[in-house]
Amino acid sequence: MNAEFINPFIAALINVMQTMAQIELLPGKPKKKSDNTAGGQISGLIGMVGEKVQGSMSISFDEGLVLEIMHKMLGEKPASIDADVQDMVGEITNMICGGAKNELGQKGYDFGMATPIVVSGENHTINHQVDGKKMVMPFSHASGNLYLEMCFNK
Repeated sequence: MNAEFINPFIAALINVMQTMAQIELLPGKPKKKSDNTAGGQISGLIGMVGEKVQGSMSISFDEGLVLEIMHKMLGEKPASIDADVQDMVGEITNMICGGAKNELGQKGYDFGMATPIVVSGENHTINHQVDGKKMVMPFSHASGNLYLEMCFNK
């Protein structure tokens, strides 16, 4: 998978977490992914379609981290994942993809973005609708882990 596609998503993720939630993430080592099981308890998934590129991105959060983000962003800290947390994950997914879309558009890769889908539960799966290699980039924080997955046809 081309770093030219991946790096804008990583940069957008770090930017959104720092500016919206004052959360500093520690990046791990990217790796190829062969199964569909999500790393966390809640995930946002968004598809991207353009003339030169098709792909999808997901972001999965451990429950402790997503609840901390909710607290930092909105001042609320529910006891568990609820509808408001799901809405927030959808918005975060949209913000990250939108940030990457802006940077990739400057490089000639224009694409449209689908409406994010949010899935939650232990061992839930994420089905990227593109035939391509999947890559996962783990991040850690004191409150839990986050997993950024990308799948592109290039």
